[in-house]
Amino acid sequence: MTAMNAIFTPVGNHPWLGLARRGLRMSMVGLGIAVVMTAVYRHHFWHTLVYSMCITMFCWLFIDSSRMLVARWVHRHEPECEQYGRWPGWQWMATIVVIGTVGGYSAGAFLGNLITGLNNPGLAVGDLRQAMALLVVALVPGIGATYFFYSRERLALSEASAQTAQRQAAENQLKLLESQLEPHMLFNTLANLRVLIGVDPPRAQAMLDRLIAFLRATLAASRNGSHSLATEFARIADYLELMRIRMGDRLQPVLELPAELAGQPVPPLLLQPLVENAIKHGLEPHIGGGRLIVSAAREGDALVLRVRDTGAGLINGSTDGTRFGLQQVRERLATLHGRAARLELSPAADAEGGTLATITIPLS
Repeated sequence: MTAMNAIFTPVGNHPWLGLARRGLRMSMVGLGIAVVMTAVYRHHFWHTLVYSMCITMFCWLFIDSSRMLVARWVHRHEPECEQYGRWPGWQWMATIVVIGTVGGYSAGAFLGNLITGLNNPGLAVGDLRQAMALLVVALVPGIGATYFFYSRERLALSEASAQTAQRQAAENQLKLLESQLEPHMLFNTLANLRVLIGVDPPRAQAMLDRLIAFLRATLAASRNGSHSLATEFARIADYLELMRIRMGDRLQPVLELPAELAGQPVPPLLLQPLVENAIKHGLEPHIGGGRLIVSAAREGDALVLRVRDTGAGLINGSTDGTRFGLQQVRERLATLHGRAARLELSPAADAEGGTLATITIPLS
């Protein structure tokens, strides 16, 4: 029963477009049946073709359209975009095939008689060979359509199971990465606080108060799978204010977020490790400190996030970004977007020096 309830995506962008495409395929089936019957029974090809196409198409149309309508009714409580493509179950399909075959044959034979001017007596009248031939013509579309949808249903079940397993693995990986990242951020901040306690207790108290408020907002936000870019920038602004208590005017933060990108969803704490590294490895070792610029921009179909400092620059010119926080960012991007996202480190390209970290991810 599980297999019978799996979902598959209808062909094309609309269920009735998929119906038309399947009708085109069935017309090829009708042509093939006409060729075979002409070769086996030596019937007149034109007459055979007309009856074959009429009966095939009517049988298929009755069965396929009935399946879609019954599936929509059976699964009426589910999203409308998924109703037409569902399998209604063998009980419904057996009834649909029988009724569709009888109705399709009757309508097809009637239309064939009108086109050819003949008077086809049908299954119950005439010789046995003709009756068997017409029976095959009538049943092949119904059996073919039934097998097609049953096969698609089984395939859809396998694909859905694989996608579910893949999605669960990705979610577990993301939770693991985030669970590692949060303590890392907290330990780095506490280490900064410990240094400040020894040299300036009043500033350490102010830093501790801001740290409590910052962690309350940040840890709550990190429990969500994503949040807006505006929220990410707000958390970065809080963190930079926290660091300014320790570094004073040596830290000069600049945040640049275009209004049209404020609502763009991003993973929580995506920029945090880049900002931490820019301060710890770029600005703190630099005697005069410097500017830290966090910006967002749209470039084609991609969201580009940049964290630039004017500090000490990359150690030994290394651009591999193997430090813990940067590695976490790379792994999260790979888990969420695969090769469509990347993190790049490079020396800043102007006279101010420093380091540029660039994240590129697809726009949602």
